[in-house]
Amino acid sequence: MSNVAMELQDVRKSIGNKEIIKGLNFSIHKGEVFGFIGPNGAGKTTTIRMMVGLMQLSQGDVLIQGKSIKHDFKNAIREVGAIVENPEMYPFMTGWQNLMHYARMIPGITKERVKEVIALVGLEKPIKEKVGKYSLGMRQRLGIAQALLHKPSILILDEPTNGLDPAGIREVRQYIRRLAAEENVAVIISSHLLSEIELMCDRIGIIKNGELIATQTVQGSTPTEEQATLTQVHMEVSPLNLAVEALKTNFAIDATSKEAMLHFQTEKEKIPDIVRSFVQNDIAVYQVNSSKSTLEDKFFDLIGENTIE
Repeated sequence: MSNVAMELQDVRKSIGNKEIIKGLNFSIHKGEVFGFIGPNGAGKTTTIRMMVGLMQLSQGDVLIQGKSIKHDFKNAIREVGAIVENPEMYPFMTGWQNLMHYARMIPGITKERVKEVIALVGLEKPIKEKVGKYSLGMRQRLGIAQALLHKPSILILDEPTNGLDPAGIREVRQYIRRLAAEENVAVIISSHLLSEIELMCDRIGIIKNGELIATQTVQGSTPTEEQATLTQVHMEVSPLNLAVEALKTNFAIDATSKEAMLHFQTEKEKIPDIVRSFVQNDIAVYQVNSSKSTLEDKFFDLIGENTIE
């Protein structure tokens, strides 16, 4: 339990008689970058708003470092830093003046802490320049610095790379990974850029129609040997039901089947053994295709062809 930064317990939200968030249960760990993805209207933003107390829960609770947002909101929310889309700054003030202005609002933030977060996000050089001259990437980094001033345990970023060019996206990605590693901050990211989520995150949660349909580990920036060799396999076989059973019984692999095609993930080295096993069990194999599985593949396998927010 000590490694859990945030826990959602049967979180539900109803508007009128329609339940739009349907019993979310999951945990986010310290030092982890957690991606929160789903199609349009799936409930990502509603869930994030409930996490930070901007929207009331209809049922359930959110525990932040073990503190309930329902019963101990002031202490629970102190553990959170958040940016929703583009951070708002005063353009006529320098980066330093902006941070000092926010620091004065929260007791106990020293000039040393302000300097610390500036170094953490790599803004030492432009910090004395007016924010109006900053690029979008620099403003995002200044926003992250502001959100970190009070040493939160959890950083919530809604679309942190929105509107950034490839260099800006890479910058923000590197600082998010660094934050999780060096400050042991749990980072929750909502994004529609699946390729970025795959590079940035340790785990993802996929939400559809207000329900969490999957949480899984992703490659992130440091793939394990097993993840690096995982392959998406598509086989045309007959009979399909026997092939699904044989995979489950002989290889402990769960497969999905659609229109005479079998879809599953495994290590590339196992494919010849699987084909041999099928032939021995009188299962006809007509074709075998394999490819490295991306987060996009997994997403559409789970969600179906849908538009992404």
